[in-house]
Amino acid sequence: MAQQVLSVGQLNEYIKMLMDGNPLLSDLLIRGEISNFTNHYKTGHFYFSLKDENALVRAVMFRSYAGRVQFLPENGMKVIVHGRVSAFPRDGQYQIYVDEMLPDGVGSLYLAYEQLRRKLEGEGLFDPARKRPLPPYPSRIGIVTSPTGAAVRDMIQILGRRFPAAQLILYPALVQGAGAPESLIRGLSAFTTAMPVDLIIIGRGGGSAEDLWAFNNETLARAVAASPVPVISAVGHETDVTICDFAADLRAPTPSAAAELAVPESSKLLQEISGYRERLYAGAHACIMAKQTQVRLLSGTSFLASPYRYFEERTMEVALLEQRLERASASRLEGARTQLGTIAAKLGALNPLNVLSRGYAAVFDGSGAPVTEAGESLVGQSVQIRFANKTADAVVTGIRESE
Repeated sequence: MAQQVLSVGQLNEYIKMLMDGNPLLSDLLIRGEISNFTNHYKTGHFYFSLKDENALVRAVMFRSYAGRVQFLPENGMKVIVHGRVSAFPRDGQYQIYVDEMLPDGVGSLYLAYEQLRRKLEGEGLFDPARKRPLPPYPSRIGIVTSPTGAAVRDMIQILGRRFPAAQLILYPALVQGAGAPESLIRGLSAFTTAMPVDLIIIGRGGGSAEDLWAFNNETLARAVAASPVPVISAVGHETDVTICDFAADLRAPTPSAAAELAVPESSKLLQEISGYRERLYAGAHACIMAKQTQVRLLSGTSFLASPYRYFEERTMEVALLEQRLERASASRLEGARTQLGTIAAKLGALNPLNVLSRGYAAVFDGSGAPVTEAGESLVGQSVQIRFANKTADAVVTGIRESE
């Protein structure tokens, strides 16, 4: 039987089919160093190679997966990728199709951490001006953390001892590994909707950088910053600082310290209340004693001994006021009389009758209007001649120029 002859395309398709059907090649975790990295901005895809000291393999990460990477890959960065291996029939090369990428090692973790920190800081997410003060006396406190471990036990013990009046509500969340950021975000959401509280504590106990990596998640940091309820972040030990710490309203160095910062100490509050009570009693006693002293002094006055004396003094005051009123009225009346005489003298000087009394007369026509000019039209008309105390009726017979 003749051997079948394959085309190059058929060969590549066959190799691709073999790779796609291999369970080992469809679910791989690979460690390597990034090289030849290209961020294709138009499509959003990542193209790069993974290499170690012995070999190199090409890789691609499409936009739907690249958008979920919490750091910007760079050449030389050591990473662990998850994906599948398949061939590309057109050029006969195989490559890794990556759907998840994580930094590998402390150096790469730190680089990814710094990238995200600078990005969010540039957006103002860590601005102290947007951070809110904690409630001084929270009545309900929500804790988002793992339900097991020493951290949650320490927080519950310290909160109960310092401020037993506060109600504690635990949301059991994943604090490391796959799905931890989403679990922590759900806890934040629960305490702002279904179980409203006055304050939220989010965190976990100590661990390696990899163990704490869930708290360096960008989506979690934005959820913490956007929380309508003040948030305390308490992750790891004092030397551990996460992105969540920067985004929170307050960073506590440890979960135990978060519990101490969240509530006042009830014993000190009781001491303060006792001090206020003593000061209140002392102030009230001093006030009562002062009023009693005033009552004793007033009880010995002549007014209380003889009430009529009070009315006598008030009567004398009324009499003095009457005298002042009479004097003021007389003074004002005299001033008004003087003013009236002055005005009357001025009016008399302007009175035309006073002019007539000095031998002058005024002429009025038939309608009673004063005649101020003698014209030819006045001849033959009846006029009235007004003297100081008499009025004469006359007829104008002629007009001539005055000599």
